[in-house]
Amino acid sequence: MDFHLSWLPGPPPEFRQKCKAIASRRGSDAFRELALLAGYALDESKMHILANAIARARRTEGSPTGFSPFRLGILANATTGFLPAPLIVSALRHGVDLTLAIGNYGQVFQDAADPKSGVNLARPDAVLLAIDHRGLPIVSELGVSHELHVSKAIKYLAQVADALRLNGCMTIIFQSLAPPPEALFGSLDAVVNGTDRATIADFNSELRRLVRTSPGSLLLDVEAMAGSVGFESWHDPVQWNLAKVPFAQQFLSLYAEHIGRLLAAMRGRSRKCLVLDLDNTIWGGVIGDDGPEGIVLGNGSPHGEAFLDVQRTVLRLRERGILLAVCSKNNEATARAPFRSHPDMLIREEHIAVFQANWIDKGANLAAIARELNIGLDALVLLDDNPAERAQVRGAQPDVAVPELPEDPSLYARTLLQAGYFEAVSFSSDDKARAAQYQGNVRRAELQAGSADLATYLQSLKMVAIIGPFTPPAIPRVAQLINKSNQFNLTTKRYTEAEIRVIAEDSSVYTQQIRLNDCFGDNGIISVIICRPEGRDWNIDTWLMSCRVLGRQVERLALNQIVENACARGVSRLLGRFVPTGRNELVREHYTKLGFKLFEDESGASTWHLDIASYVPPATPIGVRSELVTV
Repeated sequence: MDFHLSWLPGPPPEFRQKCKAIASRRGSDAFRELALLAGYALDESKMHILANAIARARRTEGSPTGFSPFRLGILANATTGFLPAPLIVSALRHGVDLTLAIGNYGQVFQDAADPKSGVNLARPDAVLLAIDHRGLPIVSELGVSHELHVSKAIKYLAQVADALRLNGCMTIIFQSLAPPPEALFGSLDAVVNGTDRATIADFNSELRRLVRTSPGSLLLDVEAMAGSVGFESWHDPVQWNLAKVPFAQQFLSLYAEHIGRLLAAMRGRSRKCLVLDLDNTIWGGVIGDDGPEGIVLGNGSPHGEAFLDVQRTVLRLRERGILLAVCSKNNEATARAPFRSHPDMLIREEHIAVFQANWIDKGANLAAIARELNIGLDALVLLDDNPAERAQVRGAQPDVAVPELPEDPSLYARTLLQAGYFEAVSFSSDDKARAAQYQGNVRRAELQAGSADLATYLQSLKMVAIIGPFTPPAIPRVAQLINKSNQFNLTTKRYTEAEIRVIAEDSSVYTQQIRLNDCFGDNGIISVIICRPEGRDWNIDTWLMSCRVLGRQVERLALNQIVENACARGVSRLLGRFVPTGRNELVREHYTKLGFKLFEDESGASTWHLDIASYVPPATPIGVRSELVTV
């Protein structure tokens, strides 16, 4: 029996025929339609059917636009032949176009160290070390401290990672270990030296320390994944003995899903905003019929406590930077009443960035929410108890994630978190402040609407930019911006955190980050620029900016700073390129607007040039402080 991802809807009828028809069609929508099919709960057979359709579409159309390419290497001590189809399908579900390079069975260190191994020759963006407890030098000896054996296992993994980095892969994904369920001493196993349970517990603790302290290291938490379904179910001795399969195949979709969402987070494709339905979603009952005093919420009843748990979870998500919005079919005043006056409401109006309560269909309201927050529909998650509304939104706005919910509201919070829409690979103070930053944007828009003209509005913001090179504390946020910015991004080059550290330490490379403050608060780090020397020129390798600050002349200020630093280093020209991706049309005329001249070489490639000697820096309504920018 396959394990199905309960938050995804069941596949449509004639799934095989749909896959075949889409893959055989020519046109740019093929991958998008296949990605929609990947959004269903699929068993292993259907994942193989869909993976074959994806391969066929790729042969016909080439690399898809609108999806983030990712090359993943895998080194494992176990059988991996079953992995490609589920991984490719799960990645596509999360907007990632995945290609794989899988090492030889059991040849982990050999493949890592050999520059000509298939994994290293593929130049992967990351390598997953899919190694379980049977592939590590962990020896259990009862009554003897296992510290030395744990240290040897961690050292082995570090050596594998170092070998991969020497061959060019800067990002390594480590796996925690799922402990075997068998216990020699029962509950005492956890504290007796030399038992499997105690040894693996200490190993996982040391592995987490390694990931925290080693740049370019990420964790795939297999221990938590297996624990969620039960260690006894996860481990299948029969399958291991027969085919060296490292876990029960019924959980293949779960394993692939966790990898897919991790890769998506690395590419900045995690969701940003949780949109809440109201009636029977965050409280029990219908506010329009029952009134604030009649809704079910609070301690003393099972349903009331279940909805409190939903609200606690929602606020915890906001605490880590997830935006909150409301999308409800209701009169607005009626819908707002519990937020203002109900004594048991945990979520209040000030927690909500956008409040849409009306009788328009939810698909249209979700589009309005995305516009007001200046984010894509693919950044939204709708939490809604009504199956009909969920189906309507999936049809009208397929980019919006809409989890299936069980009937009992006690399981809503668990289901939302299990779905992993908000996967993260880092967490900074900027992340924590993001919800407040976006709500500040709403207030800025209100100020602009009341201003006589754009110049008056910009002056009234009292903007101050803090500009400096990449600094170690800010590198995680810089990496996050580089990997998630798509619209205002001239080249859409992606760099890992470890690669950015190398760039920051290279004195020949110019790096610039801008943090913007205004009268409504701190916008965080909003612009990242990398310039590489080419003779007496600087090639603008990366130039991106958060769309939250569009129209505020930050790009003119950034160019002024680039030119000032280029002059100090004797640079004569700036060279810029625009690489269209299907998502960055916004900046097609970026260099032209800034005064660069277009030049086409013999091959037809286009480059924009700016002569530094003739550049006259324009005034901007932004004050400047030059200092080291931190998080």
